[in-house]
Amino acid sequence: MAALAGGGAAVLAACGGGETAGSGPATTGSSSAPTTGTSSAPTTGASTPPPSSGAPGGTVLGPVSDVPVGGGKVFTDAKVVVTQPTAGQYKGFSAVCTHAGNPVGSVEGGQIICPFHNSHFSITDGAPVSGPAETPLPAVNVAVNGGNIVQTA
Repeated sequence: MAALAGGGAAVLAACGGGETAGSGPATTGSSSAPTTGTSSAPTTGASTPPPSSGAPGGTVLGPVSDVPVGGGKVFTDAKVVVTQPTAGQYKGFSAVCTHAGNPVGSVEGGQIICPFHNSHFSITDGAPVSGPAETPLPAVNVAVNGGNIVQTA
């Protein structure tokens, strides 16, 4: 077992890791620390800090409380905008404007807004409402899991 642990440290050093030797082996299945991606223990949304790619069924974007009814929220890091057109109905769309490829900036007045050329998109189906964009925002699969919005495959 000591040889295996030493080999793991060498791999970390060779890969440019080594700042935190404990973090590399935990994610690769080392017996020195539990893993989160393959655990059979049940998880809840409250115990999973967003964003997390280890969430069952997808990547946690954030809590449902971040997405108001009749509005939405842009999750910049994931390049996803999630809307809630009616209570309990969550829709996901690409946060990349179909006009010129810039990131959309906000959700206001029931519309997803790109600040660069003022394209507006529907929170219901991502269709362009005004501005130069002529193509809808592509749909992104999202679901609610334990009080969180999760981007699914």
